[in-house]
Amino acid sequence: MTMELPPGYRVGSWEVREPIASGAFGSVYEGRREEGEPQRAALKFLPTGTRTPRQLHHLRDLTQREVSLLRTLQRPRLIRMHEVLTVDDPQRPEVDGACVLVLEQAHTSLDRLLADGGLIPSSLLVQVCEGLAQLHTAGWVHGDLKPANVLLMRDSTVRLCDFNLAAELEGTHAYSPAFSTPDYTPPELLWSEIGERGQRIRPSTDMWAFGVLVHRVLTGAFPFPGGTSSARRDAALRYAQGGEGLRLSPELPDSWRQIVIDCLAPSHEERASFDAASLLRRCEEAAGTSPAPRLPLSRRRRVRLGALLAAAGLALIAGTATVTSLVVDGNAGTRESTAQDTVEPHGYDRCKKGYVCFFTEPAGAGKMCSWYGFDEDWQTGTISCPWSGRQAPRSVFNNGVEGKYTAVAYFREDDHHKKVGCISRLSRADLPEDLPKLRSHSWVTHC
Repeated sequence: MTMELPPGYRVGSWEVREPIASGAFGSVYEGRREEGEPQRAALKFLPTGTRTPRQLHHLRDLTQREVSLLRTLQRPRLIRMHEVLTVDDPQRPEVDGACVLVLEQAHTSLDRLLADGGLIPSSLLVQVCEGLAQLHTAGWVHGDLKPANVLLMRDSTVRLCDFNLAAELEGTHAYSPAFSTPDYTPPELLWSEIGERGQRIRPSTDMWAFGVLVHRVLTGAFPFPGGTSSARRDAALRYAQGGEGLRLSPELPDSWRQIVIDCLAPSHEERASFDAASLLRRCEEAAGTSPAPRLPLSRRRRVRLGALLAAAGLALIAGTATVTSLVVDGNAGTRESTAQDTVEPHGYDRCKKGYVCFFTEPAGAGKMCSWYGFDEDWQTGTISCPWSGRQAPRSVFNNGVEGKYTAVAYFREDDHHKKVGCISRLSRADLPEDLPKLRSHSWVTHC
């Protein structure tokens, strides 16, 4: 750990517990607060105390960038900050004066999922792109997008984190320190000059990093050849200078290929031809998570429908679940029908693409627990299933995606290695009533 802290060390009302991660600029520990209702958080310690003046200047700048963004932006796909603390401990000069960000605690990271080799659904990439769209729309560039900075919460939702290098746009560009990870840095920044305010970065910087991330998640490899980061950097430079073409992995799904090609366009100008918002829609389509298309009523039909509903004593309210009314047909006639603006999924349809789902009742009814990856313990794992300790599931749906690991094996409560059953991709089935309570599952190549 960059900053060594003993278990039980206190900062503010928080007690330091287990270490979570560490980087070049700080360390993250699990924090626990017992006052009132017990709470958990991630405590990110950033050293701003005993360093050389030049180091202090850089560290304070990095800290201020992250604090400024987290105080300014609160978006669903960005990690949330609860408070900012300063360590006051002259007896420990190595941490005295350190800035501590109290953040919501995640359960794992995309980097760890890649290291474990588990199945990663493409729906997670959609959420990463959504986070970029939220940042760019607000006028910020992340500047250091990579798997380690993509966190997954207990409910399988994604949060972007680590905004030390984030920068607020000043027109078309922003300025950021030149500390980004080479594998995710666009070619123009690999050879650019660094001015007094740092490197010039743009939203297209994040587009390149997203292309690298997508390729790595879906194929397990970087898009540029080389056994080291330096070799891959040199290959990216040769590609940007026209020395060699872009050779993507044959394992990259066709639905994502053009997205990666566009994100890895060799110049900023080419990548600037699209933005994160338009890219998000393409990612939704590639992952199959696009919302069902709706046929919008024309303005004239809306007015006529509103008048008819008003005559019937009803109101036309966007978002209502179900109303029985008179609806205008295309031939200007009328008919009685049931109009639904939104339909909540039910039964097996609640299971999202890329997940395996278990249900408390037959035919996908009752309560549901779902996972995008494997879990060795449904009670204490990354994604827990509260009811599994009391009852056995009665139905299951494997809504996984194509790939190497497509089937799901599941195991009984008292033995994680004794397989009870297995279900193939896109299969759904009722489970026997005498099935023992299940404890875990794993994605496998076949049943």
